[in-house]
Order: sequence, then C-alpha cells, then structure tokens
Amino acid sequence: MALLEITGLAKRFGDIIALSAVSLRVEEGESVGVVGPNGAGKTTLFDCVLGVVQPDSGQILFGGRRIDSMPPFRRSRLGIGRTFQRLELFSSMTPREHLLVTERVRAGGGRLWKDVIGLGRPSADERRTADEVLELIGLSDVADVPVEALSLGHCRLVELARALVGPLRLLMLDEPSSGLDEGERNTLVDVLRRVRHERGVALLVVEHDLDLVAAVVDRLVVLDVGRVIADGSVEEVMADPAVRRAYLGAVP
Repeated sequence: MALLEITGLAKRFGDIIALSAVSLRVEEGESVGVVGPNGAGKTTLFDCVLGVVQPDSGQILFGGRRIDSMPPFRRSRLGIGRTFQRLELFSSMTPREHLLVTERVRAGGGRLWKDVIGLGRPSADERRTADEVLELIGLSDVADVPVEALSLGHCRLVELARALVGPLRLLMLDEPSSGLDEGERNTLVDVLRRVRHERGVALLVVEHDLDLVAAVVDRLVVLDVGRVIADGSVEEVMADPAVRRAYLGAVP
C-alpha cells in the first residue's frame, strides 16, 4: 500500500483545465520530484493534496485512508507537512520560538488563555522537541536570533524545521530552493537527505532546479498542461522526447 496514492485527479478553473486525470504514488520513505513548465498544474496538485483546493473528481488516499474531503488541519494531523514557496514566518520571532509555537498548536495543550496574557511557559517536552528539530536541521547556533536577522537560506530552513515538528510521514516542499545561492542550496540538499535518513520521512518536491531535484529524489514525475507525461528515474525521464519537448519546445 502506497503512503500517498492519487487517482484520476481533475480540476478546472472556469475554462482552464489545471489537472486532467492525474495519478501519482509516493511510497513510505520515498522521495518524488514533480516538475514541469509554468502552468503545468504543479501548484494545483499540491493544493488538492493539502486540502486548499477541492478537486472536481478523482480521489486521494493517505496511508490507505481517503482524505480528499478532509479539511487541511485533519490532513496535517495524519502526518502531512509542507513548506511554502513564499516564506511564511514572523520576522521578530526566533527559530526556537517558531518551533515552540508550532508544537503547542499541534499538541493542543489547552493553555491558549495563558499565552494571550503572557503567562504561558514552554514545557520541558516542548523545549525538547524544538531542540531536537533545531539540531536535525542545523539551526542550533542561531536558535535564538530573530529571523529578520537571518539569511534567506536560514529562513528556508526555519520553515522546513517548523514542518518537521511532531509526527511526520510526508513532507511536501514547494520550490524550496527559490532565492537561494549555491552554498545555501547545497546546505538544503544535505538537510533533506538527513531528514529522510534520520526520520524516514517521504518527500514530494515541486522544484524548478533540476540539479537539486536529481540530488534528492528517487523518482521524477513530469506534468504538462495538467497531465502526467512521464514518471520514472531522473535519467529516464529527462531523456524522454515528450519531456524535452515540453521544456524546450522541440526535440533535437
């Protein structure tokens, strides 16, 4: 049984066909890249899996359980995490504070009224969880620095760390290398490999940087005009004439 199984997914926005009979599988612990030209349907696919957008037809199974009618928060509690192409961080908060807030919301500790009036204090378990993730991601040395003082690469890692708080089975990354320089990109590759090795988390990665994709995925799925046109190893897929045509407009 696949961890994530998408079958016959379709979505239209007026006259625009965003997805057309898309099927895709991600196994436990597998890393799958989703690539394609602009307008191929990658973001819509992500949004359907996450519950941001409701598909017109098809089904989505996670761990054998149908989730396409679930609200986003219930999908998250099943072990689906995500990062955003556009950073969604609080500039005045530190990496540690981001993780402590995430853990409190996830666990539902029932102390919201204390937080509102400034009496909330992180528990030992909350601190332990935050410290473990910070160490995994390599952010321990900047754990108490406001994110507004950090580099874009560090901020990308903060968002990744936040997604890793709590039990996680599938991590969905939307253009994780956007805006990064070569050194930051290499750090991201190392961190994603570590997350898979140490946590056994499956990855579903939407990314334009094909070098990064090749470095972190086991399998590549290519979308074009809302359809899957290739699915296989990176080498096989990038040698496919249909894929080269979608990217280059012609096959030499």
